[in-house]
Amino acid sequence: MEAEIAIIGGTGVYEQSAFENVKEVDIDTPFGRPSDRILVGEFEGRKVAFLPRHGKGHVYSPTHVPYRANIYALKKLGVERIISVCAVGSLKEEIKPLDIVIPDQLYDKTKFRPNTFFEDVVVHIGFAEPFCPELRKVTIDVIESLGYSYHPKGTYVCIEGPQFSTKAESAVHRQLGFDIIGMTALPEAKLAREAEICYVTIATVTDYDVWKEEEVDVAMVLENMAKNEEKVRNILRKLIPVIPKERKCPCKDALKFAITTHPDRISYEVRRKLGIFLDKYLK
Repeated sequence: MEAEIAIIGGTGVYEQSAFENVKEVDIDTPFGRPSDRILVGEFEGRKVAFLPRHGKGHVYSPTHVPYRANIYALKKLGVERIISVCAVGSLKEEIKPLDIVIPDQLYDKTKFRPNTFFEDVVVHIGFAEPFCPELRKVTIDVIESLGYSYHPKGTYVCIEGPQFSTKAESAVHRQLGFDIIGMTALPEAKLAREAEICYVTIATVTDYDVWKEEEVDVAMVLENMAKNEEKVRNILRKLIPVIPKERKCPCKDALKFAITTHPDRISYEVRRKLGIFLDKYLK
């Protein structure tokens, strides 16, 4: 095991000086290369990996992030828990810019992203609760202890992007009861579940989308992202040491009853490509 916990987010939330024995790991996968080299180090006795979702220099748009390669590479490193950090827009008056949201639900409006590892095997995973309940609770407890303005639940609607919403789209999202809007939680969360990795999102609010008659531009988003980065670093410093080492959540057994294809019909090539997911169920 190279790492047990992974952080996926922008480079601004990574604090190299806080980690010991840091090294870069270059991994190839059957789904291509990850967004970037993965940094692996130790923080208070825990092995932690960091992966910049969009690559160093923000080179991948939300649609073209190599999500499958990212999650596969982390699984290959031994990661069991992922802390995802992302920027979102607010669809509710009470969820203000610079607030933090720990969403409990997702709504998928993406269009062009491969969202499963299992193209050649029939696998139906449960996804009613898309975020790990155990990891959500410990994250909420840490944020509560730090006194930040936060919301312990909410529905995150994930759009394709890279364009922001129209006013009509934003109005419809509000009518449907969504709380925050972003572009990266999916298929990341689905793939983490298929890989039996616990997943939580720390969503930092940058703006009110466009429903509030305010123009949303990249400069505003980047400015508020920078303001939120120190909060996220403080959360991670306190969160990583208190994550339980033993998992008692259902995420770790997501594939147990999900594989419906008969084992004898799974080709050697599929087993080779997906062995890190399937091996313990197909022996």
